[in-house]
Order: sequence, then structure tokens, then C-alpha cells
Amino acid sequence: MSAVVQAVGLLKTKEAVDLGGDYLDVLGAPDSSRSQRGWAGAVSRLVLGFFGPSAGARRRTVLEMARVREGDQVIDVGCGAGECTRHLARAAGEGLTIGLDASEEVVATAAANGGRENLAYLRGDACALPFEDETFDVACSVGAIEAAEEPMAAIGEMVRVLAPGGRLVIAASRARGDELTAALRERGLCEVERRVTRRGQVLAAQKPAEEVDDGR
Repeated sequence: MSAVVQAVGLLKTKEAVDLGGDYLDVLGAPDSSRSQRGWAGAVSRLVLGFFGPSAGARRRTVLEMARVREGDQVIDVGCGAGECTRHLARAAGEGLTIGLDASEEVVATAAANGGRENLAYLRGDACALPFEDETFDVACSVGAIEAAEEPMAAIGEMVRVLAPGGRLVIAASRARGDELTAALRERGLCEVERRVTRRGQVLAAQKPAEEVDDGR
């Protein structure tokens, strides 16, 4: 089963899905404001140094903190052209990885760049993720959360689709360090970790595992 077909199976509503070439589209007609937000995310990633000579070190920090395991289902929110998404997919092995961005141009570029058989791209809204609750084992946003129309809504959506025991990782500028850390804790995440890099920060947290009913 292809990654695109698997991704369709995870969607809350399948009627509005359009297979635009090599990627899925749940937003319908192109919207210039959404496209600009997608490119704004790319600009944010550039400013923070997620491209260029030191990009590898930051990407390794994200992957280390995400703790992706073989077979995990992973979502990369604001994936851009898929620079980090492809590495997440490699770490997940046979587990499905989905890169999501609001920009039609960006998603098309990511899909055209290709990748692993377990990787699918989707044009969607970070503030209204089109997936059921508790779908993913790992949720990432690398250099894009601050470009979202409502960053805190996007974080809430990432927490919603995260399975119990799952990991959330956000790479962002240093400007909102305390605010982002507080947002993760306010949404019930635990084991919050923050690493400051030369140009930004990477935060990771875990969704509490479900309590086991021992019958007592």
C-alpha cells in the first residue's frame, strides 16, 4: 500500500481530498494568503539557519529529541520542501511519515523531490489538522510554528493528534522560549526539554501515556 493511500486512511474526512499529482490536498482552491504563510515558514527556516552549513547539526538535534522509532507514525507540520521530513521518514523505517504545509508550491516541490516509500505530503492547515485524535507517535514543526496564522492553535492541534506517550518537537526562534515552554505544559505535556542553539531553540515534550486499569 502506497504512503499516499495510507495517509488518506488517516484523514477525518475523505470526501474533500484531492490528489494533486504526487500529494494530497484538503484545502481546495489555492489561496494566496495560505501560500504566503507557507513561504513565510520557509523564510523563517532560512532566518533560523535551518538551511545552509549548520543545518545538519540542527536537524540532528531535532531527530535526537524526537526519538523516532522504527514503525512510528510521524507528522511534520510546516514541512516546507521536506528537508527534515525525509530524515524523519528514514528514522521511522516502515512507519508512515506525513509532511504537511499550507503552500501549494512548497508541497508540490517537496513531493517532486521524492523520498522514501513511507513518506507522503499533504497540503493542509496547521491550525486545523485533518486527522483523528491520537493518530501520530511523533509530531514535529521545524522552523515554521511562528509562521502559522495562530501558533498556539497549531500547537494545540499537534497535541491533539499525538498518541499517548508520543513526542512533540518544535524548532523555533529564541524569542518565544518561555511562551512556547508554557504552552506545552499548559496542554498537559510532560518532560519538557529545551535546547538553545546559536540562532534558535528546540523544544521537546511527551504526551502522558494512558493509565493502565489494574482492575482494583
